[in-house]
Amino acid sequence: MNVLFLCTGNSCRSILGEATFNHLAPAGWRAVSAGSRPTGQVHPRSLALLQREGIATAGYHSKSWDDLPVTPDIVITVCASAAGETCPAYLGPVLRSHWGVDDPAHASGSDAEIHAAFMTAYRILRARIEAFLALPLDALEQDRERLKAELDRIGRLLP
Repeated sequence: MNVLFLCTGNSCRSILGEATFNHLAPAGWRAVSAGSRPTGQVHPRSLALLQREGIATAGYHSKSWDDLPVTPDIVITVCASAAGETCPAYLGPVLRSHWGVDDPAHASGSDAEIHAAFMTAYRILRARIEAFLALPLDALEQDRERLKAELDRIGRLLP
């Protein structure tokens, strides 16, 4: 099962989601990430955070949804709609869910405040990914309606 973490720039949140998912996922489940308007580079703070968390960073790069290596089965948008961001709408017959997270790339203030914004985004995504992977995945692969409901619930209820 292929999961696409999608945002606009593909430099922070979607990269954090992709790397964390791949670090935790069972065999047969794989994440990719992309952006509708990719920045062309992964934010250095995202890579440093992943490395501190013991998550491999080799091969992660900012890319367009036009350049996906696989067709996704599930698309999870991570733009924070409440922050006025417009989430890209992935075109295609896939299961879609929205897990809004504030973009740490736009954080300002002291180094500690910016670091905290990255950690907050990572912790939210990790908690949601852990909840996703705790679901009865074998059963839900056969029940897409229930899988969508569960993914939407995770996006609403977890921090």
